[in-house]
Amino acid sequence: MKKIVVKFGGSNLRRPEDIDRVADVVQTYNRPLVLVVSAFYGITNALIDCVQAARKGAGTISALEESQDYTLALRALKKEILEANIKDPAQRARTEAALNARLDQLTRYLTGIHYIGDVPDFVNDAILSYGERLSSLLLADVLQSRGINAREALPEDIGLVSDGVFGNAACDFDASTGPVSTALSGDGVVVVPGFYGVSRDGKPTLFGRGGSDYSAASIARCIGAESLDVWKDVDGFLSADPGAVSAPHSIARLHYLEAAELSYFGAKILHPRTVEPLFDQGIPIRILNITRPDLGLHPFTVIDGERTVTHDVVKSVSSSDDVAILKLHGPGVGFKPGILAEVTSTLDHNGINIKSVLTAQTAINVLLARDHLEAAYEALAGHHIPGVVEVSRNDAVAIVAVVGDGVLDASNVGSAIASRALSAALAGGVRVTLAAAGASEVAAYMLVDRSDRKLALQAIHDHFFGAGA
Repeated sequence: MKKIVVKFGGSNLRRPEDIDRVADVVQTYNRPLVLVVSAFYGITNALIDCVQAARKGAGTISALEESQDYTLALRALKKEILEANIKDPAQRARTEAALNARLDQLTRYLTGIHYIGDVPDFVNDAILSYGERLSSLLLADVLQSRGINAREALPEDIGLVSDGVFGNAACDFDASTGPVSTALSGDGVVVVPGFYGVSRDGKPTLFGRGGSDYSAASIARCIGAESLDVWKDVDGFLSADPGAVSAPHSIARLHYLEAAELSYFGAKILHPRTVEPLFDQGIPIRILNITRPDLGLHPFTVIDGERTVTHDVVKSVSSSDDVAILKLHGPGVGFKPGILAEVTSTLDHNGINIKSVLTAQTAINVLLARDHLEAAYEALAGHHIPGVVEVSRNDAVAIVAVVGDGVLDASNVGSAIASRALSAALAGGVRVTLAAAGASEVAAYMLVDRSDRKLALQAIHDHFFGAGA
């Protein structure tokens, strides 16, 4: 029997009693599983803040005390979780000792920053992996306390090998598939911390922020899983963000490409890279809601390779304000050869990822994550590129996308989907900066004034899903 890989994210792990709810879900499956877990909600952000504070105050007593205070707070939190979930005093003591040993390792890493006055990449990735390492140890022991045959397995133990890139690694499937498949075989439940793999020389390398989804997908590929089940606290993918529009509906089925684009353009259900390992393997992703125990193992959204074009094409409207525009001006920048290559090469050299590029005769618009904008501006403004007379930047924008199979081939439903979305936004009073279609066969997007993001979502959602649609 093929195993199911089951992913529990930070949204499932907010309070001590949430571990008990996760254990209930595991018992519902009543079959061998591989569980991939994230850190408890907020822990990774706190570890990032802790590293930054340690780097900034390296060598000072106050910064060292701040690091020590944080690890003490973590010990208190984990003890609270243990007391809420493991009743047997002897087992609770054993688990607490194991957790404290792991927290001692974290403390040594943080203390080391103060001695060397810097945070090497491998140290940063090791420290940030501890949120997941603590979750996996806790969950495995809680499951054991409930009579479930469960064990923990760390990425370094199962051979989940990465390409060695710190901070944003990818799984090396040639190196990982055999060892991971062997290590995770057999009966019982295996709990694996997400978010990181290990380089060929054994150093932890993170799979990027939110990378536990990618961890789970990579493991699912390695073992040829029956499915990847991702548990959330919402009813799967929706037609829009419920915090921005009224009455969005669940989407029962999505193609891999649609799910990837929705995630890329801001939907919080999956990490954008989750479908990458599964696409050519045909392993489905099922999205389930942990707050609906009455529905058992019923998925709200199934993501697979089946293509379905709905009546009005668009399945969802997604948005994100994690975007900025870097614009290069010049009378011939869109025509002069070599300019775009030099721009992309310069940004790549500075570790800056490009989201998209839109060109015209007199301007090249480069879309970036907002926190990369200043570094990109400094890199290009200080780097003379023939033909570029000015470099400007704008971070007061948001991106809004319509996603659905058939977006680029919509003659059967009237005017082009992208034009209808743009017209709906403009009719709603949205200030549109840029619009684009064609980069993806299942998505079209526009950039709007950031303050108009919700207005754009509601106007476009009403057009495609409202009573009059």
